[in-house]
Parts: sequence; structure tokens; C-alpha cells
Amino acid sequence: MISQLTAYSLETITESAIYLLKRLIATPSFSREEAKTAQLIEQFFQEHGIPYKRTKNNIWTHNRYFDPAKPTILLNSHHDTVKPNPSWKLDPFKPLEREGKLYGLGSNDAGGCLVSLIAAFCHFYKKQDMAYNLILAATAEEEISGREGLELILPEMPPISFAIVGEPTQMHLAIAEKGLLVLDCVAHGKSGHAARNEGENAIYKALKDIEWITNYQFPKVSPTLGPIKMSVTVINAGSQHNVVPDACSFTIDVRATEQYTLEEIVETIQRHIQSEVKPRSIRLKPSSIPEDHPIVKAGIWLGRETYGSPTTSDQALLDCPSLKCGPGHSERSHTADEFIYLREIEQGVELYIRMLEQVL
Repeated sequence: MISQLTAYSLETITESAIYLLKRLIATPSFSREEAKTAQLIEQFFQEHGIPYKRTKNNIWTHNRYFDPAKPTILLNSHHDTVKPNPSWKLDPFKPLEREGKLYGLGSNDAGGCLVSLIAAFCHFYKKQDMAYNLILAATAEEEISGREGLELILPEMPPISFAIVGEPTQMHLAIAEKGLLVLDCVAHGKSGHAARNEGENAIYKALKDIEWITNYQFPKVSPTLGPIKMSVTVINAGSQHNVVPDACSFTIDVRATEQYTLEEIVETIQRHIQSEVKPRSIRLKPSSIPEDHPIVKAGIWLGRETYGSPTTSDQALLDCPSLKCGPGHSERSHTADEFIYLREIEQGVELYIRMLEQVL
């Protein structure tokens, strides 16, 4: 056994995590509406005698023997959820245990991850002589990539050496994650009467640009994340059948890798298409952590696999090496009758602790 926990103490800390998760499920916490779940997390830390800070709906705290001279590890996950889709048959806000599963909105994404990280943090909270400090951050607005979540409190924190971001990965190790770039584009033409062959049809111009977007491949391919992926996901033009449209707008969803900066991707697209291109933001960067990093090696030693993740999380806001890892399964996220297995939370708490023991 690597861990010095007894079976009883591990069981106790896991039970505490599951109880907190049930309370979070029972409390609606849509993005930008997380005040009540933030209050529940505050109450949890108060009950456990752990001082904390709150900035808007973000709760964060550090280990008791925090030493500014030591490097710091960030443990982060979010307590906001998407809205339940119409296909739910169960009550999304009623935590229900059935056949080893805990049902409820946010149970899998990312409540199970959050409470497992909180439990692991509590295990190390009073430990002395650690090589690192620990900061636990339960944050808001992750589901909408909002600016009043993790991004808001990072300037209040000391420099972060590396981070573990809790998202459902079956406790495997996402050592790289694609960034997200959303581009709003407009093809400009000239209006005219359709019957008289007048004007310049902006739709046709947009189609030529969309064809380039469909076929272009960025030369550099990530060994972990593969190629950059561009998809046109929205298009709008025209007002009536007999008027040649003078503008056609479309949106490009770009999933970026570490091989190019977001600015380089935008510049490449602007150079090759005629349409006007405006990025909504360049905040959500690709992220990664070296495969030989001690926390990754610790996970591999414990039988976890490494992979590159195509989805975006709060990792995109971090400027330090970061690992995405947590209990639950990504395919259950945002689905009707969302659930997490109780055994996944038990495994999550124990594996987080065992991985951190090897670096702390």
C-alpha cells in the first residue's frame, strides 16, 4: 500500500464527499447562477474548520501549513452545470441512488470530480513538511467558458507549478487538451435583383471560403492531439428569394493544438480566405503536461493510461502544465438522467491521494 490511510479513514472521507455531492445535486447551479452551491461549499469548509476565500461564486483555499517559498499545486474543478435537456425522465435535482449509481444533474460533470478533489485536499490539509503547497479551487462558469470563474481568481493566487483539473476521464490522464477558437466570418458581396443577374452573391463567395476551410490541413500535427480541426457550424444569409444577398455570415469552430498559437491560426485563415474574420476571443488555449512529469508518472505507475482530449475545460485558462483527470465518464456529460457510479468516486478519492502522495 502506498497510502497510509486506513480503510476506515478512506471510507469516512469518501462518505463525506458523496454526501456533499448529493447536496450539490439538489441545488440548481446553472452557469452564472451558482451562488447557492458556492454557499454549500463554504459550509463544508466551515464544518471542517478550513479557512477559505470567496470571490463571486468561486471558493478557494490552501493547505494549513502553506509556505510561500514552496511551489504550489492547484486542484480545480467546477460546480456549475448545464441546464437539463428535455429527455430527462428522473428529477435532475433529486439525488437518487440506484444499483450503485448516483443520479442527478452535475453528478458526472463535474460534481464527482469536485468532491473527490475536495476529499483529497482535506486529507492533506494538515500535513506538514510537504514539498508543495496545495490550493483547492471550486469554480464557476466553466460550462460557458465565462470570465467570472477560474480566470477571475487566478490573479489572486501564487504562481502555480502545475494543476490537476477535475473532469470525468475515468481517472485516466488527459496529458493534452485541444484549445477552442471561435471565428465569426462575413463574406461581402453586392445586392441586386436575382432575375436580372445583378450584384455579387455573398453566398457564393462564402462557399468558396468554406470549401477551403473544409479541405485545408495545417502542416504540423500534434503527436498527442492529432491535427487541428476546423468546422463551419453556423451560416446565415439572405432576406427574400429575389434579392441577391450582399452579406453571408458564418461561424468556424476551431479545435487547436499546441503546434500553433491561436494568433497563428487566425492569421493563416485570414491569409487564405476572402471573408472578414473576427475571433470571439483567444483565451482558450491548448494545454499539456510532459509525459515524464512526476504527477503523470505517478498516475501511470498506478495503472492509468494517457491520452489527448478533444474537449475543452478550464485547463485552457492556465499558463502552467496541467493534467485533466477525474472520476466519471465524459460520454455521460450533458446527457439525460446523468449519473456517476459510487465506486468511481471511491476510486477517484483514493487515486487522487495516491498520485499526490508520490509528489508531496
